[in-house]
Amino acid sequence: MTDVVIIGGGPGGYEAALVGQQLGGRVTLVERAGLGGAAVLTDVVPSKTLIATAEAMTTVLGADALGIRPRSGGSLDDELVVDLGAINRRVLALARAQSSDIHGRLEAEGVRVVDGTGRLDGTDAVIAATPSGEERLAADIILVATGTTPRELPAARPDGERILNWTQLYGLDALPDRLIVVGSGVTGAEFASAYNALGVDVVLVSSRHQVLPGTDAEAARVVQDVFERSGMTILSQARARSAQRQGDEVVVTLADGRTVTGSHCLMAVGSIPNTAGLGLAEAGVTLTDSGHVKVDKVSRTSARGVYAAGDCTGVFALASVAAMQGRIAMWHSLGDAVQPLDLRTVSSNVFTAPEIATVGVSQEQVDAGLVRALGVMVPLQTNARAKMRGLKDGFVKIFCLPTTGIVVGGVVVAPIASELIQSLAIAVAQKLTVDQLAHSFTVYPSLSGSIAEAARRLHGHSEQQMISF
Repeated sequence: MTDVVIIGGGPGGYEAALVGQQLGGRVTLVERAGLGGAAVLTDVVPSKTLIATAEAMTTVLGADALGIRPRSGGSLDDELVVDLGAINRRVLALARAQSSDIHGRLEAEGVRVVDGTGRLDGTDAVIAATPSGEERLAADIILVATGTTPRELPAARPDGERILNWTQLYGLDALPDRLIVVGSGVTGAEFASAYNALGVDVVLVSSRHQVLPGTDAEAARVVQDVFERSGMTILSQARARSAQRQGDEVVVTLADGRTVTGSHCLMAVGSIPNTAGLGLAEAGVTLTDSGHVKVDKVSRTSARGVYAAGDCTGVFALASVAAMQGRIAMWHSLGDAVQPLDLRTVSSNVFTAPEIATVGVSQEQVDAGLVRALGVMVPLQTNARAKMRGLKDGFVKIFCLPTTGIVVGGVVVAPIASELIQSLAIAVAQKLTVDQLAHSFTVYPSLSGSIAEAARRLHGHSEQQMISF
């Protein structure tokens, strides 16, 4: 029997454990903080639960435009009270429940779970440091899935009370009077969006001219417009130099000398891989300059028998990608059929309001001439269902190849973009044409109807007739 030892119980680790056990391996998983890892306990599950609560607030407050008002005749804003303590208790309870469910599934499948930290002892063993001492675990196959940790600025160290990283927000019992969010990437934008919807005065410090610099520029522009219309303050092209606590306030100093004062500050300035002290270099595992584990498309490292998955590889910081990397590692190492990771088929989502979902070829690649593609964008406000729901911000964008019409990418900006992107993800993965996509029936009225409409608009267009955005 093949001994498989996995370090890290996040999506990359626990999904790999299930596949490894399924394929006949003898699997041991070493996890130090709870199954599900940061994705379940401090990152994805908690943040998206908080965001779901914010979405409910947005929906309720938008009811006035649909003709629904308080019996008292007052404002809906005056009738609603946000109990952040209750929200965060629910958030953490759901995270613990999800972690418990994962633990139960692994045990039911026969995976041995070790509570502790792991490090490589060459390429044929892992040393697990547990509360009862060290244990040497023999390994034919090792998978490193140790994730990342929030990055800290030397002059803006989180104290867990007023200056916070995104793992510490769930300890708050009351809404901040004014929340300064440093960083306008996915994490910063999502939390800024959520707290803004909950009624907090939010200041978003962005080092770029526009929020969400890593996503579709037109989609990011929509989100920034929504943020600004809702009253959020966005300080563009501003870089935070320090964050210092002064009593019950936090003062953030910018690189140009300006200061911003708030009651709390969220530092969302990226993350660093948890790869130090694991014995990776000693085992012959190559790390990048940023400290990430270098892997190929089947999750192999440079050391024989050692694989890696998830955020510690720096491939694509998504739970879905981590899980797939872990599964691929087991399929490959245990001799099952395997298809290498293809990032062109990965769909991702930014959980702002509205959401931004993307898959495949991007507008940036098309504009740079890296991919020859046609494209069309259909505004959401022309969609009948959107009008019924009072939705005005968003669009559907599709890219296809000029000659064949094969769908190679798409962007959806809408309240449920994370659900709508699935049809485009299938089209990209299965190389469907815009005509095939257009000929599939959609419900009328539905937001998904805009996807079919965009596909219909691309029918019969040549490269010389490329549709303007």
